[in-house]
Amino acid sequence: MSLRNRLLLTLGLTLTLLWGLAAAWLMRDLHEELQSTLDQRLAQSARMAAGLVGTLPENAWKRAERPRLSIPAIAGLACQVRSPGGKVIARTHGDLDDVLAPQASGHSYRQVDGEYWRVFTYRQDGLTITTADRVNERDRLLRDVLLVTVVPFLVALVGSLVVLWAGIRRGLRPLSRLQRSLAQRQPNALAPVATQGLTAELRPLVDTLNALLLRIQRALAREQRFTNDAAHELRTPLTAIKTHLQIARRREGEAARQAQTSAEEGVARLQNTLEQLLMLARLEGDHEDQPPGDSLSDAVVEDALAALGPDARDTFLIDQPEQGIRLAAPHELVVTALRNLLENARRFSPARGSVRLILEQGDAGLDFMVSDRGPGVDDASLARLTERFWRHGAGRGSGLGLAIVATLAERFGGHLMVDHNRPHGLTVTLRLPKAVPG
Repeated sequence: MSLRNRLLLTLGLTLTLLWGLAAAWLMRDLHEELQSTLDQRLAQSARMAAGLVGTLPENAWKRAERPRLSIPAIAGLACQVRSPGGKVIARTHGDLDDVLAPQASGHSYRQVDGEYWRVFTYRQDGLTITTADRVNERDRLLRDVLLVTVVPFLVALVGSLVVLWAGIRRGLRPLSRLQRSLAQRQPNALAPVATQGLTAELRPLVDTLNALLLRIQRALAREQRFTNDAAHELRTPLTAIKTHLQIARRREGEAARQAQTSAEEGVARLQNTLEQLLMLARLEGDHEDQPPGDSLSDAVVEDALAALGPDARDTFLIDQPEQGIRLAAPHELVVTALRNLLENARRFSPARGSVRLILEQGDAGLDFMVSDRGPGVDDASLARLTERFWRHGAGRGSGLGLAIVATLAERFGGHLMVDHNRPHGLTVTLRLPKAVPG
């Protein structure tokens, strides 16, 4: 069921129910008020007749044997007056003796010949006055009143439903325009949806939709970038591996073994490049895709050294606090970043003990400072070290190590700084925020 039909059905039924309850309440009150008014008319007629008869002389009762007075009949109303002796001295109808027979004072219902009457009996100074009217006359009067009341009521109800339908149709017109606009868009159109002319209720929906389109656009851009990078960077090692394997098939002895060794090195390089590409794609993904949790600095250092080989601890000079610092970044990703920094420094500092790792705690977070004694780079190359696939000189790395570290630092609110380590070498500082105590 469409939103328009659901609104019409819900509001229409609600409006009809409320108007129906109001009509039932009105009819009940109207019936009670009409009955009360007619009962008061009966009582007032009886009292009026008593007042008129009371003005007669006292000896009038002695002449009660005279013919009865005939009072002109009133439509829908009968009246009879009896003297203290029980004689009828005045009446409006001569054929209603059973209806007007005196009973207990007050109002009562009486059925005569299958017809119901409302009767009122009044006694004053020995006189007994009885008034009565037909119940079907009352019902006819009530129906007439209800007809006059219900017709405008029904007209107002139908008019309200028509106005409701027109209002909902007009109110949902912006939603219909939005639906047509989205239906006419091309499948690959990721441009934001225009928000001009939208109502305040639809604007948050369109803003959320635009945010989703932006995320999809970024995801597709990352996917395209990953595809382009993989196609560009994997072509060379795959070609080299294929060449070495062809040489190994055609030659024998030492030349074949060297070709196989070169092919294995190419496979290792290819594997490393793929791992770095996947890690970079993971870091550049949405924040919701990042694993939650934190890490401990001393555990990060231990795992990073273990990933670099059994002799890594003897290769680096390490200065870290006695107590580990908890960081607001996942353990696995921080280990990968620190391993990349140490591996780059070791590659350009072949001398044992020439790479120093210092963990320094500050107000802004924890700094991982990796200093080497390698050849260093010039100022122009220093600014490009964090660019993806950029290699200094004849470097054989993937060119993604520092790019991954910079992306990780940015993702978790940190910072990566690269500077000269005078007189030669580089100092790379990875600053990560500390975890907030929970």
